[in-house]
Amino acid sequence: MKFTRTITSKLVKEARPQTESKPKPWPYKEKKYNYFHQFIDRTSSRFDDNSKIIVVEGPVAAGKSKFAKQLADDLDMYYLPEANLDMYYFNDYGFDLRTLDDQLPENARSFDVNNFLMNPRSIQSASFQMNQYYIKLSQYVDALAHVLSTGQGVVLDRCCYSDFVFLEAMYSQGYVSKAAHKKYYDMRNETFGHLLRPHLIIYLDVPVPKVQENIQKRALSYEVKSPALTKEYLTEMEKHYKQNYLKEMSKHSALLIYDWSDGGDPEVVVEDIERVDFNRHDNQDLKFKDWVQHLEEDWAYLRRKYCNEKNYILTLSQVTVFDVPELLLGPEEAHERHELYNNAPGNEFEYGYNAKMGDKNFLFKMSAKYRDTLPLRERRQY
Repeated sequence: MKFTRTITSKLVKEARPQTESKPKPWPYKEKKYNYFHQFIDRTSSRFDDNSKIIVVEGPVAAGKSKFAKQLADDLDMYYLPEANLDMYYFNDYGFDLRTLDDQLPENARSFDVNNFLMNPRSIQSASFQMNQYYIKLSQYVDALAHVLSTGQGVVLDRCCYSDFVFLEAMYSQGYVSKAAHKKYYDMRNETFGHLLRPHLIIYLDVPVPKVQENIQKRALSYEVKSPALTKEYLTEMEKHYKQNYLKEMSKHSALLIYDWSDGGDPEVVVEDIERVDFNRHDNQDLKFKDWVQHLEEDWAYLRRKYCNEKNYILTLSQVTVFDVPELLLGPEEAHERHELYNNAPGNEFEYGYNAKMGDKNFLFKMSAKYRDTLPLRERRQY
């Protein structure tokens, strides 16, 4: 079975008479999809023109988030903001674990993108980038689960496939060691075989001088004052985006590139997307091959995998790092952080079972949350 040939805009879909009714979206965040369900809830019955994954890529301060939100709205798709460590540090009750930093040794404290930009030579920079990949991987599995469980397409602001461009920029400036660089790719290689590549990548191209100008204009102090966002760092990012990432991904996904130096018109992009043939595939062509499944059982297997087995995929990223000191935390510091985080407000018990946070009716609750779906939380900007 293959997906339909083109993507259509929301306006076109609204004007076109609907000939078939689709099943309601499966609540994959709360309910498992098991072997029995596949006989009464067919995955392919939800697919339509727009059951696709689109990733918006580009350099820092290119306007990706604004464009991706608009594109998702124009195509009636689900928007996922750029995966960031705020999604990890805020728990399900909204408590920010970073507020506990003053109770921890310095090397056990939180370290997010703001910390990296202000202190790129920190010993925590390597583990930070590993965590960045992990959180993007987690989000991408959520995107796959969403498409297969609801039939609704997803627009992502960056994804795990492009995360290595940041690592390479860091490595070129000496922010991570050769050993840490290798471990990152070990982690990446362990997980990529379990994913389906996006249908479409949209790259918003902005030259480095304009990127630097945009950084000054949006005036985020940790970017403007950052010793990391140099011309050399940004140039290295651009090089790996264009010479490695886009070149490799274009073998498997459709690719649209736009000069976004002065912004652009999302309507023009939508028109271009509508002209892309997403059904172009044969046995010798790698493009869209990930999404060609001939049996309903194959779709059911993938759906169970991304809904029910997310933790298994994430566990594969936990490669051994005993030979890389900058990726290690001493046992005392690790234990101290573990105890502090596990006893933080909202973390003492499973979600829904924390009386101190207002949870009630425990006697009528028969199970815990079966999967950790990342929240839709934009990265803090201050």
